[in-house]
Amino acid sequence: MTSWRTRILPPLLAIVFSLLICSIALLISGSDPLQAYWTMLRQLGQGSTAVDTVNLATVYYLSALAVAIGFQMNLFNIGVEGQYRFAGVWAAIVGGALHLPPVLHALVIIVVAVLAGVVYAAIPAILKVTRGVSEVISTIMLNSIVGGIVAFLINPDQFGVLTGNNLRTQIIDPSGRIPGIPIGGASLFGFVIIVAVVGAAYWFLLNRTRFGFELRASGESTTAAAAGGVNAKKMTLIAMLLSGGVAGMVALPELLGRDFDYAITSTQGYGFTGIAVALLGRNHPGGIALGALLWAFLDKSAVSLEQVNVPKEIATIMQGAIVLSVVVAYQVVKRADLAAAQRRVGRALSNGKPASVAEGGAI
Repeated sequence: MTSWRTRILPPLLAIVFSLLICSIALLISGSDPLQAYWTMLRQLGQGSTAVDTVNLATVYYLSALAVAIGFQMNLFNIGVEGQYRFAGVWAAIVGGALHLPPVLHALVIIVVAVLAGVVYAAIPAILKVTRGVSEVISTIMLNSIVGGIVAFLINPDQFGVLTGNNLRTQIIDPSGRIPGIPIGGASLFGFVIIVAVVGAAYWFLLNRTRFGFELRASGESTTAAAAGGVNAKKMTLIAMLLSGGVAGMVALPELLGRDFDYAITSTQGYGFTGIAVALLGRNHPGGIALGALLWAFLDKSAVSLEQVNVPKEIATIMQGAIVLSVVVAYQVVKRADLAAAQRRVGRALSNGKPASVAEGGAI
């Protein structure tokens, strides 16, 4: 078992370390760190910042879940970026072309997005299990290719519409949209409910099903899993396809709750942010939720730093420091736990107790 220290301490240490690094940078530049941090916190109470933070965290959460599924199988699906963009443009094209009753229309768009994400993830998955091609290399290549695919699909000669200087897909009918949840003067993405269900399903799948056990076992050791009758190649294929399916939904909160079309200027980079959030949340759905909220808070509150003559890039420095330190912190705490367990076993053996008794509750 993983101790609570291995789960809780690393992200806390990473956050403290990033605050320390940013404080040093602020002091060197002649700024007051406490004033800067207080300004960022106060920004949450301004206008719709709090709701906007949760909306952005919803997108980050889906992206991080997609990455985390791969991590469970010891796969680095860096292709979430390409998978969600490929799925987003196809979901927008199909959603804009169809005219269906409410609910059914939205469901069709969601299914199309998931299937498109699965299809795009199937390419590196098949290359991995049949030819042994690294998923990192293949997904990086596919991330580069997807930009050309999007540009081709939303060209006016294909499925796009030219509006001013911007190319976009057809507007999705109101029947295909997911209504927002009014909070004050802002609107929370209604898709947040679906995201919560996806997070709960992820937890249940990993912790309460045989498939989840086999997935984690294969990630720990393919040799040991194979000895237990688990087909490691099959698990690799399924994990990549599941990751792609979740990645396919990343663009949907904004597509169905705010934009209603997919444009050449649609936001990019969510897939890469998901990697950092998954690391910060240690692949746990609850930890990922907190990591997504923290990341979104830093993004949304950074603009307020200019009010106190502090460059908003300080938030980016903080995010980078968190990513750097969280990996180191996990290893430090894990080794400390292992050393403590070994000491307990050594003391027990010297006292004549069975090693299994000493190890109970420590491993």
